[in-house]
Amino acid sequence: MKRSGQSWIGIRGIAVGMATAMMFVLATLPTQAQTLTVLHTFTGAADGGVPLSGLTMDAGGNLYGTSSHGAAGYGEVFKLAHKGQGWIFTPLYTFQGAPNDGANPVARVIFGPDGTLYGTTENGGDSTGFCHGGCGSVFNLRPPPTACTTALCPWQETVLYDFAVTDPVYGALPESEVIFDGAGNLYGTSYGGGYYDKPGGGSGCVECGLVYKLTPSSGGWTESVPYSFSGYQYGDDGAFPVGGLTFDSAGDLYGTTTQYGDCGFGIIFELTPNGSSWSEHLLHDFCTGGANPTATMITDASGTFYGTTQGEYSGYGTQHGSVFTFAPSGSGWVYTPIYTFPQYGGGPAAQLFRDSAGNLYGTTITGGSNPLGLCSNGCGTIFKLTPSNGSWTYTELYDFTGGSDGAAPYSNLVQDANGNFYGTTSSGGSNGCSRCGVVFEFTP
Repeated sequence: MKRSGQSWIGIRGIAVGMATAMMFVLATLPTQAQTLTVLHTFTGAADGGVPLSGLTMDAGGNLYGTSSHGAAGYGEVFKLAHKGQGWIFTPLYTFQGAPNDGANPVARVIFGPDGTLYGTTENGGDSTGFCHGGCGSVFNLRPPPTACTTALCPWQETVLYDFAVTDPVYGALPESEVIFDGAGNLYGTSYGGGYYDKPGGGSGCVECGLVYKLTPSSGGWTESVPYSFSGYQYGDDGAFPVGGLTFDSAGDLYGTTTQYGDCGFGIIFELTPNGSSWSEHLLHDFCTGGANPTATMITDASGTFYGTTQGEYSGYGTQHGSVFTFAPSGSGWVYTPIYTFPQYGGGPAAQLFRDSAGNLYGTTITGGSNPLGLCSNGCGTIFKLTPSNGSWTYTELYDFTGGSDGAAPYSNLVQDANGNFYGTTSSGGSNGCSRCGVVFEFTP
């Protein structure tokens, strides 16, 4: 599935299109055992709209996120801060788009080792023939150097790397959040770009995606490519990574691709550093028990990974979305789907949250009871998986209605010290903007 720089109508946007019919209708939320509170409803104007990722929380409980559209048309980074019993929404930075700035962030921002924000935009940068609207960027945001004396004080942006090249060798269309190693190097994946060198010479797979590394150098950053995916062209390698990367305790990187491998539904891979180079190990082909993973995996102290698959798309197969564990066993690995969603009742697209008791929490972009009938396949859910005696119990905690509470959450969940969860929906809201979305607080 090749795309030309418009992720929100690609992998991340498939369920949005299914779940937005007539979401301008306002409704009273159904009574549930848990409580969901809308903290901010996007308007698609100065505050942006269509958040296609979740949130990051700082030590003070403030929330940071991205919206992929709205504002100047190119998305923004925002902050929600506590004030008394309420919340104050502040746009921190509005992207300006090509040719000098990024556009359309579809991943969340994270705090780097220096305490400032880092993230990616899928589009923007110096436009080339390969990417319409630019190939994307990696950016840094930091507060103004002097105290703010006005209501709105934009943060200072620095573009660390521009994926704008005359060919796609160095990556294009990054959709993942970034991650740092202990030395301060930054890593991520790009959905497109890359060039696979065929053994013995000759051309390789172009545009299958890659893993990139940014190394601080002389006040700037230098990009290198630990690995370019080859797709179906030379073996059973994966292609088109959407999710980010996870380090293990030994410094190896783990991730997923959304497509190809033996069965065409993606892979789990490991990258092992070997001096100045990296070696890829294909650890798992998604053939049964889920397909097309788009979320960054998480790991626990035992080295077990936890992840989700969004599921195959209508008309292209029968694999459904799932939650899985991927555990080391002897010299190998064991893949276990711990829950498989109904065909039109799931689609978990975001990273899981694991609490201290080992419970897993997440969101789905479809499914749920659909009480208002506004979403053809359900407006999405918040769910919990509880481990017990070697098995897992699934609990649906909240069903989005598509009304004022939003719909189609492509959001991870973050938890505060009181046990409340926070996230976003990509659609819905109470202001008549059917595709704008909300920021929510959920109390289990």
